Amino acid sequence: MSAAARAKKTALVAGRTVVALVAVTTLAFSGYFWTALRLVKQNTNTTQILEVLDDIPNSPPVEDGAIDILLVGSDSRTDAQGRPLPADVLRKLRTEGTDTVNTDTIIVMRVPRNGGKASAISIPRDTYVPIAGFREDKINSAYGAVKFLTAERLQAEGVSDQQERERKSDEAGRKALVQAVQELTGMRVDHYAEINLYGFYLLTEVIGGVKVCLKAGTSDPNSGANFAAGEQVISGGDALSFVRQRNMPGGDLGRIARQQVFMSQAMKQLLSAGTFTDPGKMNGLLDAVSKSVVVDEKLDLATLATQAQGLASGNVEFATIPVTNIDARNERGQSVVTVDREAVKAWVAQLIGETPKPAPSSATPTPSSRFGPEKLLSLDGSHAVQVQPSVPCVD
Repeated sequence: MSAAARAKKTALVAGRTVVALVAVTTLAFSGYFWTALRLVKQNTNTTQILEVLDDIPNSPPVEDGAIDILLVGSDSRTDAQGRPLPADVLRKLRTEGTDTVNTDTIIVMRVPRNGGKASAISIPRDTYVPIAGFREDKINSAYGAVKFLTAERLQAEGVSDQQERERKSDEAGRKALVQAVQELTGMRVDHYAEINLYGFYLLTEVIGGVKVCLKAGTSDPNSGANFAAGEQVISGGDALSFVRQRNMPGGDLGRIARQQVFMSQAMKQLLSAGTFTDPGKMNGLLDAVSKSVVVDEKLDLATLATQAQGLASGNVEFATIPVTNIDARNERGQSVVTVDREAVKAWVAQLIGETPKPAPSSATPTPSSRFGPEKLLSLDGSHAVQVQPSVPCVD
């Protein structure tokens, strides 16, 4: 086999993880390239979620002109192998041990096959939707609720191996989340990538923090948020508090605006922090990957690397699905975000360039946002004050 053929095979086999995708792009012209590929493969956790997606009824067609990647941020209190996090780690995360798993960040990254601009579509965590195998509930509960019910069923059926129960119940939970996303948006999920709280914490520590800007000082005892106005660099527990703060203008939508800005800035830091040429930082990154990242086995590294560069340069359109009420109540008294499902599908179809039917006027769309030096947006969609180039100020 020729050197070129071996290189191609190695790159395909190593196509695994969201965090590692940037490493491949950056290391292509350095002596660390082959070592990094091998280490990434060894340190990455995979899921067989694609094998069960074919069983989802009424799924959108596979060939729709783009690759759609579901990016999930979970608040799991276990690592990527299902092992409970120690109490000292939970304290660092400013959270507590619990059996539930919520997916508090849900983004569909759409990558057109024709090379067009990518879109990142956010779904509010409290969006009230039907969940297969459970009930109508917040979309962020789909994974955890179905995982819990499946684990109980497996135990009742005599499956005594805890790791087997964990693996099978995780797959069931992921499948329920994917199905809920597909039914809400009308988009076919082609790939899956998940990072937990611990990985988020470790990643921000590795890259030396993320630069953010707030229009006013803010605090929240529940999340531990306590930030001054203006530009600042945050990492670790502070970074988690920044994206998880709940008492914000706009509720779920305000939190999403922060997540979108933070995601863009974090990718810039990752690409510019010397992470992939510094052995110490590279080891820290691989440690974060091994403890926190799970992706499907067929996720293509090259495609995702291109999108990482797009995020860093601001060449990705962020948008949030239209909602009808951000502070509704369900029959159990929970605060939920309601949507007009047909309006959401029509809005998504228009965003991705399909021909939609007119959306009902009751739906309130959140403006699309392009984060980068050309256009800085605040929560309400108006232009924000540019304190430093490329750092949007948010509420």
